[in-house]
Amino acid sequence: MNLTQLETFVHVAEHGSFSKAAMVLGVAQPALSRQVRALETELHETLLLRNGRGVALTEAGRRLLQHGQDILNLVSHAKDDLRSRRSEPVGQITIAMPPTLARLHTLALIRAFQAEMPQARLTIMEGFSVHLTEWLLTGRTDLALVYNPEPLPALEILPLRRERLCLVSPKDQAPARPPTLSQLSRYPLVMPQRGHIFRSLMEQAAAMAGVQLDVRWEVASVPAILDCVAANIGHAALGEDALQIYERPERLVKTPFARADIQSTLCLVTPTSKRATPLMQRTAAVLMRMVGGGAPLGAKERA
Repeated sequence: MNLTQLETFVHVAEHGSFSKAAMVLGVAQPALSRQVRALETELHETLLLRNGRGVALTEAGRRLLQHGQDILNLVSHAKDDLRSRRSEPVGQITIAMPPTLARLHTLALIRAFQAEMPQARLTIMEGFSVHLTEWLLTGRTDLALVYNPEPLPALEILPLRRERLCLVSPKDQAPARPPTLSQLSRYPLVMPQRGHIFRSLMEQAAAMAGVQLDVRWEVASVPAILDCVAANIGHAALGEDALQIYERPERLVKTPFARADIQSTLCLVTPTSKRATPLMQRTAAVLMRMVGGGAPLGAKERA
């Protein structure tokens, strides 16, 4: 097995077709077929099933695809590390963050790369915090901004800042004074589905106060939740940053909870297995400056 065979197989598997992979790689299709056949012969496994629409992965092919992607990522990082110069980070880096933060910071992040790291290539992914940890562990992303990450030995966690949860209401239905948690059951809520960090925090706080939340609607998208609140469908319990992404924030009012300080902690998380290349270090510094004001809450914590 060699890297050329592995790269060929990964491209064919990812594109689902020899012809599409040949176009991307700029190689004749018969040459790709020979590479994959040689790989199958060496491994004594059928990796791809050919059909009229392209190819489908066998079980062995699915397992090798995961290994192949990991190996090619490691090779790419090794090349980037060797090419890197201390004064000019180069290579590819992938950053993942929750949707609200992606909406707030993507443009500024790209501009920072253009100005400070013009030789580097940036990929930005978005997803809920519950998924970002998995992406870090499987190598899909190099760095992630995660709310309240689970302490794990394979992750290095740097707390950046705390964000308070508030009740978000339509302007004409906002409470006259901050509500207590015991009053929260009066408010019909539009909330993310279970597993979302803000939903979990609110449910934990409500349970400790002996209160049952009245969740009328479950909506995954924070902008869509804010649209529902603005349309008088209900209230929401979200982080303070949420209103910054809304196009008409004057239609909404955020109110902190009385006698309760419900907070989430935003952290910069990296896998301990990844080397701190110049590109990783510079990118982490940019994120700290952009999201956490440049000063982390405390020393790095290792799970």
